Amino acid sequence: MKLAVAITGASGVGLAHKFIQYLPSDIELHVVVSKNAKIVAHCESREFILHDDDDISASISSGSFEVDATAIIPCSMNTLAKIACGISDNLTTRIAAVALKERKPLLLAPREMPFSTIALENMHKLSLMGVIISPPVMAYYSDCNNLDEMERFLIGKWYDALNIPNELYKRWKSNDQQI
Repeated sequence: MKLAVAITGASGVGLAHKFIQYLPSDIELHVVVSKNAKIVAHCESREFILHDDDDISASISSGSFEVDATAIIPCSMNTLAKIACGISDNLTTRIAAVALKERKPLLLAPREMPFSTIALENMHKLSLMGVIISPPVMAYYSDCNNLDEMERFLIGKWYDALNIPNELYKRWKSNDQQI
């Protein structure tokens, strides 16, 4: 599997780092980092191919490169708005446009709250196109006892949405009795 991960904005970069860290090693990983998120480039958790956000001609900007899924974690409201409006002025927004045109999984993890009406309208528009809108929302039912477990739950749910096998969180168990 080829996976493109773009990291936009500065807040939430730690989740992106862990998202990369927990990925299975057999995934070919391509990372795009915005200027505000450059600290992730020093991530030593696993090998990946780092692309400059200004390099609109990078391999992952073409549908013929066959990226299987794309995730933008965190996704700034600026990036989300550009994607919703079809603006491809950097590599991050270009790989999102490619995912949309190729009908490949595209996951956006919007990071700001509360959401403005404009942001919600953009998310709605993208959701109608099949984009997975998955902000890092705490899930109290997940029975997490600390921040690390909550982050593993969020990342595990993102992996599930992208069809990446994982055992990062406790899954729901049936209490059904067989008769």
